[in-house]
Amino acid sequence: MGWVYLLIASVFEVTWVVSMKYSDGFTRLWPSIVTLVATAISFVLLAQAVRTLPVSTGYIVLNGVGAVGAAIFGVFLFGESAHPFRIACVVLVLAGIVGLRIPMSQ
Repeated sequence: MGWVYLLIASVFEVTWVVSMKYSDGFTRLWPSIVTLVATAISFVLLAQAVRTLPVSTGYIVLNGVGAVGAAIFGVFLFGESAHPFRIACVVLVLAGIVGLRIPMSQ
């Protein structure tokens, strides 16, 4: 169940990052409210996830998915660079997230 919480928390992580851009420095009411609510939900779900997952894994996955989501939405919504080197770096972040999911014997 921890991975489910973490997946949903990651969706809210991306939501608050994108809505923060739309909030224009917290000068626009509704995007600011979405940012704050999504942040709170993401935080609460992360807390639930790390009840059964290692805290380091939970935090890294949450922030990694948030960073990848921010990069993807940045390209499509805000016209940010889609330079191949930048895309390669995003792929490396994804590889790190997947690598954390692979069980290793201790």
